[in-house]
Amino acid sequence: MHHLKELPEPVWKQEVQSIFPTIEAVIRHVYQVDHVWLYTMEGRTFEEVVEAVSGMNEETKDWTLDEWISRHTALSSQILSFLEQQRDLHAISSYRHPHFGELRVSFAEIVQHIVNHGTYHRGNLTVMLRQLGCSGVSTDYIFYLYERNQTHTA
Repeated sequence: MHHLKELPEPVWKQEVQSIFPTIEAVIRHVYQVDHVWLYTMEGRTFEEVVEAVSGMNEETKDWTLDEWISRHTALSSQILSFLEQQRDLHAISSYRHPHFGELRVSFAEIVQHIVNHGTYHRGNLTVMLRQLGCSGVSTDYIFYLYERNQTHTA
């Protein structure tokens, strides 16, 4: 999202022929789904999760890019805080979905899904940016690790 700040402002709200209508829509989707998984790990029922995220489209419709960055950062901190409080990230929990049935999975597996889901959609963003005539950024995890390492050693 920091890369988006370097681009002309209308780009992230500009419509494009893709899986999502705008870059902002992708950002909103990832934000909502990350909430779904946090709430699920916290032990909320399917109905409670649906209720908690149902108003997010309306709530987020006028957010600026700075607001999105702030909110995603805060959500990331919430997820990390939750995980740090857990004794065993590999213990299996059971979740019930009305259409898919029971899911028996560990917090570690849910975190892997969250990361994979985000990576998938960063790929969508890169394609959408290129369709809009802008450069993208690498979505490879190893480049994130290089960047993080440089930040910690600087």
